[in-house]
Amino acid sequence: MSEASSKVTKGLFVVFGGKVTDTRGKDFVDPKEMDVQGFYDSYDAALAAWRAASQMKVDDAFTKYVIVRLW
Repeated sequence: MSEASSKVTKGLFVVFGGKVTDTRGKDFVDPKEMDVQGFYDSYDAALAAWRAASQMKVDDAFTKYVIVRLW
């Protein structure tokens, strides 16, 4: 892995999701009911967790999971 690409993939990431009001947006219906999958030290690990969580809810268009880079 090159130095430039390792800077992009290293950091601290959180994966979370829940019901959204609009399938095109990121406005969650009830933040108290959000499902936090966890915190990850690489984008690749966060992506794997995001894929797993998203696949569990694949039949529910109003459930969305996101990856957020904290730093």
